[in-house]
Amino acid sequence: MKFRVKSLFMSLSLIAVIALVLAGCGKDPASSGSNASGGSGNQASSSAGNLLEQVKKNGKIKVGLMGTYAPYNFLNDKKEVDGYDADIAKAIAKKLGVEAEFITGEFSGLIEGLQQGKYDVLISQVTITDDRKKTMDFSEPYIKNSVNVVVKSDNDTIKSIDDFKGKKIGVGLGTNDEKYLREEAMPKVGKFEIATYNDVISSLMDLNTGRIDATINNMFALKPLIDQNHLKIKAVGDSIKDDYAGVAMRKNNPELLDAINKALDEMKTDGTLKEIHQKWFGVDPSF
Repeated sequence: MKFRVKSLFMSLSLIAVIALVLAGCGKDPASSGSNASGGSGNQASSSAGNLLEQVKKNGKIKVGLMGTYAPYNFLNDKKEVDGYDADIAKAIAKKLGVEAEFITGEFSGLIEGLQQGKYDVLISQVTITDDRKKTMDFSEPYIKNSVNVVVKSDNDTIKSIDDFKGKKIGVGLGTNDEKYLREEAMPKVGKFEIATYNDVISSLMDLNTGRIDATINNMFALKPLIDQNHLKIKAVGDSIKDDYAGVAMRKNNPELLDAINKALDEMKTDGTLKEIHQKWFGVDPSF
């Protein structure tokens, strides 16, 4: 009797195992359906991740800029973001059918903020470089800037970067100009001290009082600050390089990139870009 019970138990166990195996096999098609559904979910997620669609849905594009770099971008008397970059951003936003929402921050943190999703784009004189292209995408250029050596008005010893050796040179922290000084100028002319700043006016004030010997920047940016603060400084020599700034955005947003490039092309054709350039610099664009 015990033998028969034991045999019956083993038989029932075997049947249960077989049933489980068959049930598992029977789930394969369902699993495939689940994966396919998951794939469709991923596609929906990808569609939801279309930044241009999100911008249009929100009715605004979040623009990161310094807000301390007149005449490109600054806070006016009404504490509103103003300047060349701001006007470019507003014109692009209008072409996209949305409004520009400005979010200010120090230049050294703008790129990190872009990658973290704090901004949709940066329109803050972000120079287009091969290194930056590795981590973000750029529109076509919307401005060309020529960079000069800038010294005190009574300084006759520094006439070009060749005279930087042993001197203290100021530059914006995290800017393309800082990279240029460290990687190109210093190896060429010899060692000099680099002092970094989070805003342009601080570097100019230090230059004016003799705390630094020189800086590099473009006169479009410096002229209003020189005039407003009665600074006794001057540009010397020929331009040391030409920089081109573009609208920067996170990689893999081709729809937004194409839309912004289309907007800029239209701005060049219909005269909007020329009008903005004339308003802030008094000359036509040089590219």
